[in-house]
Amino acid sequence: MSLLSQLMRLPYVQGLWMRFPIGTVPDKVEYGIYPYAHYAYGVYWSAQLASRLGIPRITAIEFGVAGGRGLVALETCAAEIGNALGVTIDVVGFDAGVGMPPPVDYRDLPHVWGQGFYKMDEARLRAKLTRAKLILGNVSETVPAWLRTVTAPIGFVAFDLDYYSSTKEALKIFEGSEATHLPRVHCYFDDLGCTNIGVMNRYVGEHLAIDEFNAAHPDRKVCPIEQLRINRYRWENWQDRMYGFHNFSHALYTRHLMPSTARHTQLPL
Repeated sequence: MSLLSQLMRLPYVQGLWMRFPIGTVPDKVEYGIYPYAHYAYGVYWSAQLASRLGIPRITAIEFGVAGGRGLVALETCAAEIGNALGVTIDVVGFDAGVGMPPPVDYRDLPHVWGQGFYKMDEARLRAKLTRAKLILGNVSETVPAWLRTVTAPIGFVAFDLDYYSSTKEALKIFEGSEATHLPRVHCYFDDLGCTNIGVMNRYVGEHLAIDEFNAAHPDRKVCPIEQLRINRYRWENWQDRMYGFHNFSHALYTRHLMPSTARHTQLPL
């Protein structure tokens, strides 16, 4: 275990580092020194993938902007991470802008969420953004329209639309041509769980939207990132909600990305 990992196990060390966020971008991503550590993780590794593939510009997306704290955090970490890795990262937020619509049926969990939840103060949010683009409207209309104009492939997506019906429409972001996304896209699904009284299950909400997407697309799948508990130095409660979109037929999916030195490819006796 590294000295930094040992120090991070001491009480208050992470809080102090969060207050004074000095250090390298890789270290801050590794130890969660960002307001939205899960966004920073997804953005960092999508930018790493783009860099290794020689792709200079990617897009990071948040579905479900609400008050806007997540989009502001995404914009901030994308700028810092992009500068560190030499990849330009465009940031886009999708939201209805007027709060959640009425639930369609039981699959939207109306016992947990409802119409009018999470309204946005659009003027106040736009005043806090610098480069991020805010797209307002029903995602069933805004996603297809945006896909027709995308210029930088998607590298990271945060899904925070709560409902099954809205998430199902948002997942159509992955139905574009391979030019619209990296071969693997880091994804965060905020609403795979809810309160104890909500009693989440696989037949409603984001779980159902993911399962239906996978069933409908033989060569495109949205799957949990299995190794997070191994690769991160500690357990964080967002790790079970971090997924990856895979386009197995993408021309770059099988491109080798690991170092080719003897140290990495041979195991001497």
